Amino acid sequence: MDETKRTTQTTAESTPMLEALHAVQPDEALAEKLHLYGQFVGSWHLDIDLYSLDGSHRHTEGEVHFDWVLEGRAIQDTWIYPTRQFRTGETATEPWYRYGSTFRWYDPAIDAWHITWLDPSRAVELHQIGRAAHGEIVQVGEDRNGLVRRWRFVDITSESFTWLGEVSWDKGSTWTLETQMHASRVL
Repeated sequence: MDETKRTTQTTAESTPMLEALHAVQPDEALAEKLHLYGQFVGSWHLDIDLYSLDGSHRHTEGEVHFDWVLEGRAIQDTWIYPTRQFRTGETATEPWYRYGSTFRWYDPAIDAWHITWLDPSRAVELHQIGRAAHGEIVQVGEDRNGLVRRWRFVDITSESFTWLGEVSWDKGSTWTLETQMHASRVL
């Protein structure tokens, strides 16, 4: 089949790869543990504040979509800001734009989640370990520059949550807020 024919015959909803990746529900044997991130499955609107080290501030809207993948043994999500409705082909991508995906899977051996964030538009890959902690979800990992990054889900309800992105230059003794996102469920 030539490339043109293959492209016109598949859509985002019908590609064999997406059908193989997607799962309808969590794996039954791990369902209780998978609920930590499974509670976010669906689509969310993001109200975002970005804070620079120079004291400047930027506000934008975004979107995030979570779903079950790989026979319900993992969760994959896609974070986009500004939201796709504000992006046009005529506007150059700004350095603060994000369009990336997180892959999350629970590891019973350590009773925690392995998390990998990828943003190919910025050549970023970050590995973290995530756990529940005092009503929050806390993910911590070191980036390729040696900075410790902590990402937290706080104020979690069935219809909203806040996501905080923080960085530490002293291996976690102190934290600086870089990003704050307030999420509201859409689906």
